[in-house]
Amino acid sequence: MTRSTVSTTFVVPAGIAAGAAMRELDLPNKGPEAVVVVKTSDGTLKDLSWIPETDTEVEAVAANTEDGRSVIRHSAAHVLAQAVQDGFPGAKLGIGPPIKDGFYYDFDVAEPFTPEDLKTLEKKMKQIIKAGQKFSRRVYGSKDEARAELGGEPYKLELIDDKGAADDSEVMEVGGAELTAYDNLNPRTGERIWGDLCRGPHVPTTKYIPAVKLTRSSAAYWRGDQNNADLQRVYGTAWESPEAMDEYLELLAEAEKRDHRKLGAELDLFSFPDELGSGLPVFHPKGGIIKREMEDYVRGKHIEHGFEYVGTPHISKENLFHTSGHLPYYADTMFPPLHVDEERNAEGEITKQGQDYYLKAMNCPMHNLIYRSRGRSYRELPLRLFEFGHVYRYEKSGVIQGLTRVRGFAQDDSHSYVTEEQAKGEIKHLLDFILGLLRDFGLNDFYLELSTRGDSDKFIGSDAQWAEATAILEEVCIESGLQLVPDPGGAAFYGPKVSVQAKDAIGRTWQMSTIQYDFNQPAGFNLEYTAADGTKKQPVMIHSAKFGSIERFFGVLTEHYAGAFPGWLAPEQVVGIPVAEQFGDHLETVIRKLRAKGIRAHVDHSDDRMQKKIRNHTTQKVPFMLLAGERDQEAGAVSFRFRDGTQVNEVPVDDAVARIVDWVHARRNESPTAELLGPAESTVGTA
Repeated sequence: MTRSTVSTTFVVPAGIAAGAAMRELDLPNKGPEAVVVVKTSDGTLKDLSWIPETDTEVEAVAANTEDGRSVIRHSAAHVLAQAVQDGFPGAKLGIGPPIKDGFYYDFDVAEPFTPEDLKTLEKKMKQIIKAGQKFSRRVYGSKDEARAELGGEPYKLELIDDKGAADDSEVMEVGGAELTAYDNLNPRTGERIWGDLCRGPHVPTTKYIPAVKLTRSSAAYWRGDQNNADLQRVYGTAWESPEAMDEYLELLAEAEKRDHRKLGAELDLFSFPDELGSGLPVFHPKGGIIKREMEDYVRGKHIEHGFEYVGTPHISKENLFHTSGHLPYYADTMFPPLHVDEERNAEGEITKQGQDYYLKAMNCPMHNLIYRSRGRSYRELPLRLFEFGHVYRYEKSGVIQGLTRVRGFAQDDSHSYVTEEQAKGEIKHLLDFILGLLRDFGLNDFYLELSTRGDSDKFIGSDAQWAEATAILEEVCIESGLQLVPDPGGAAFYGPKVSVQAKDAIGRTWQMSTIQYDFNQPAGFNLEYTAADGTKKQPVMIHSAKFGSIERFFGVLTEHYAGAFPGWLAPEQVVGIPVAEQFGDHLETVIRKLRAKGIRAHVDHSDDRMQKKIRNHTTQKVPFMLLAGERDQEAGAVSFRFRDGTQVNEVPVDDAVARIVDWVHARRNESPTAELLGPAESTVGTA
């Protein structure tokens, strides 16, 4: 998306509106760089109508910045609410915040919105925007005054009652020290047309919303609680220009085509049977091939990087997770315990107390038990343990999303036990390992996010330990030369974390691999090593997951490649397509040579015509199709056909086999084409 070139700070004199002060500077008020609000030194956004009591330095916020877009979208949500109450007079208002790339508003209406309703509402919104209604902030004198005005809006009344509570974080439409409303005024007469309880800020007039579209509606619950009222949520998007919105909608359409859930079904890779339960995928034979290739690759890389393969069970006694510190911190994301081993006599009296067992949600406690199984010397460190550990997390049903958010998944989980002096070097080693892995799978654009301790009581360990661990991670990140983005409060309870954020082929960012510095679990498990001077010391534990989870990485790769996996990962690498039945045996000899080289290949002997076979296998995104007709057979050759429709004709069989084997073994991630395969007679779409 376009970025703003406006970056201006200026002083708003006391008693003068910010917009009036801004006009003296001749800053833009139209187009993508139009200034929509200002930002004070503490990061607070203010309307252009805001009048400070003292001279105040502010920053101009343009429409095509993240803050500017957020204000545009929140203003669009108000316009939507006005349109709904105009077309559905009995509608009651919930909340309407901006969200990533758009906005929504919740309504209590008699019937769910239909697609036709959304078209009508969008048309009405555009009329309101064209009218140039002014957003005007108004402060209520008291809660009673607000209640009197909003007596017919039960959800707004609840927000008013919550105002001033100990925790205002849920009160999304009422914030700051004042209780405020925003009125939409007729630009000519100043008459109030509509209004809403809101903290703001907003754009000056509706004409500052140059591009808006409603995208869908869905059921929702008041404040996300299923025990509360059923509402209808309308989603939309708004941008600083029609061009920016068109670019976003094109990206949205492309993302929909790449949706791994859709492609997984079309390519017969995986499914989510209802009989198993939510968030528990199964991999079909084709998906199993890709998954195995991923596992074989990362297993070999771990061994190459000095890790030793271990295995641990899926279930454990409850006390293990108390020792690690995960209970009670992670109790909400772990499946409920299984109570077993209880014994009773014939009278039903308990003769042996039962115990609670948990499905494991993480592998680290069990790796600690392996470390602790015998004495360790400093000469063994770094000690690196790795496994494909299958873990189970009780994700809420609302956040489960295909392979990228599941309840059961395999982590390529590893733990390095190091001395304090080795910690920085090990973290650098792990980061280099991770970045190399991502590049090998065709992900080349990434930045780092450093998650640090927050203010809540979920974090354990001393301030000094956290400061030291955070400093080491930050130093390694800076030395990598990659962009580093802070994530305050996002750390695990036991230590700070670095995550690699990778961009896919269409520019979306995915959180992938993680490295975590842990000084707490070694203390909880009494992990020790014998130092060179004979004293006992505590190691530092460094967690790292290279894929993060195999399932999530699989889903991301599916979308990154739009299902057209690289040759080395593709479940079907080569398919032979005879021009006529009599040329099938010739192709079989070629396929046998390829199979002998470890290539996944077969001949399509179906009754379909050749052109239909080509269409079928192109749809299934097979990277190499080998055609053979009379000329190919007589010349001892085959013709290549590729996903993009290009061909390379009459390539000698041994040369064709060598080219495919070389391509696959080189782990090339681009899709093969006539141009990339090398010089030969080549045509486009001649078959």
